[in-house]
Amino acid sequence: MSWGTELWDQFDNLDKHTQWGIDFLEKYAKFVKERIEIEQNYAKQLRNLVKKYCPKRSSKDEEPRFTSCIAFYNILNELNDYAGQREVVAEELGHRVYGELMRYSHELKTERKMHLQEGRKAQQYLDMCWKQMDNSKKKFERECREAEKAQQCFERLDNDTNATKADVEKAKQQLNLRTHMADENKNEYAAQLQNFNGEQHKHFYIVIPQIYKHLQEMDERRTIKLSECYKGFADSERRVIPIVSKCLEGMTAAAKSVDERRDSQIVIDSFKSGFEPPGDFPFEDYSQHIYRTVSDGTISTPKQEGVKIDAKTTVGKAKGKLWLFGKKPKGPAQEDFSHLPPEQRRKKLQQRIDELNRELQKETDQKDALIKMKDVYEKNPQMGDPSSLQPKLAETMSNMDRLRMEIHKNEAWLTEVEGKVAARGDRRHSSDINHLVTQGRESPEGSYTDDANQEVRSPPQQHGPHNEFDDEFEDDDPLPAIGHCKAIYPFDGHNEGTLAMKEGEILYIIEEDKGDGWTRARRQNGEEGYVPTSYIDVTLEKNSKGAVTYI
Repeated sequence: MSWGTELWDQFDNLDKHTQWGIDFLEKYAKFVKERIEIEQNYAKQLRNLVKKYCPKRSSKDEEPRFTSCIAFYNILNELNDYAGQREVVAEELGHRVYGELMRYSHELKTERKMHLQEGRKAQQYLDMCWKQMDNSKKKFERECREAEKAQQCFERLDNDTNATKADVEKAKQQLNLRTHMADENKNEYAAQLQNFNGEQHKHFYIVIPQIYKHLQEMDERRTIKLSECYKGFADSERRVIPIVSKCLEGMTAAAKSVDERRDSQIVIDSFKSGFEPPGDFPFEDYSQHIYRTVSDGTISTPKQEGVKIDAKTTVGKAKGKLWLFGKKPKGPAQEDFSHLPPEQRRKKLQQRIDELNRELQKETDQKDALIKMKDVYEKNPQMGDPSSLQPKLAETMSNMDRLRMEIHKNEAWLTEVEGKVAARGDRRHSSDINHLVTQGRESPEGSYTDDANQEVRSPPQQHGPHNEFDDEFEDDDPLPAIGHCKAIYPFDGHNEGTLAMKEGEILYIIEEDKGDGWTRARRQNGEEGYVPTSYIDVTLEKNSKGAVTYI
């Protein structure tokens, strides 16, 4: 059974089969890798579980004394050892199986490529021999036809009485020439045919069987390697079975060590007082010296007045309409972005400066290229006129000057914005929000203030005229607060749905920024609206003051 003799004409199929074999080997390697990841994750989760439930003993008095607790902690120790064995399995699979498979796969690819190249070269050489033989055959066939034509021409002239002797002699010479050339091509064709037959026999009986034999041996080695890896996969698990069995035996022993009577005795020893239970109280009769004038005595119980419970009050609807884009922003966009908040303005200016720098770099590169081209034209006038580049060079220089001026102007604006932001930041750090919340007190309206003698009252809520959009944005119940914020900058809030605020004012956050630059906030009096996210310092918390019901 040999591929060289049985599959001598199946080169393409053997190519596909050997590629499939390598793909299957890599597929199994991927399976082993995923199994390794599962083992590693399983061991990690087991160790985290053990760590979570292990006792954190800070003193000797807190050590577990009950047998059930001791057994549980022993089981945790055994489980930790078991997790270590899962890590050993993962390590064994990684080194002995996965690593070996990847190394062998690389070797197979290299060997397969070499054998297939040899097969293609042999086939190309055989095709070349066949082409040489076919060309010599066609040439021999063509010369034979020419010789036949020359013979017919000679016979026709020889039989023609009107033909001259010179014509007959010339036809005879042509016939001899064609006959000689036909004989030479015949010998050439015979030699090429003999050579091709020899090469073909060598190709199909020696070269191809040898190449296919190497491919067969390579594929059989791949199959043997897979068998060894299958066995190694099982052996990695089998090696840890003794230790895993000891871990399980330790868990069983811990379970058997639980003694309910001993635990009960520990409870008695821990809480027993040593006193005897109290005896019966004697009856003491205080009616010996009392003479009743009535036959019946009644005991009355005074009525208790019912306590009137105040009805629970709820917060009314927020009448403010939360419609951010009901009106367009006032005023057109400014060149220096002064219509934007400071942080957004800083980002826009920085973005514009980066774009201008990129354009300046392009113009600089273009100027350098023009200068080099001008030098080339000056050294080689036949290539072009140097003066023709002067207008383009002047235009480039003008663009560079313009871009530098734009960059300088935008950098001045950026410096101005960064200076203002830094000044605001210093003031923000000087009055920290946590200190304000903990040291301040709450005013009757619920606002915080630093001064105990001064209360910061929020401005009253202003209700606009009711229209068709009010019903869409009114909520039956107020949203719970998810944190609080402090205004870093003042905000006038002219647009509908926005909330005006003063610098340093405290608001409750009821909805985070969804990516549009606006955060929904609420005052202590229940007034709600949107404020710019860049204008506030946000602190999110689960149980903030705004989460309670306002009365």
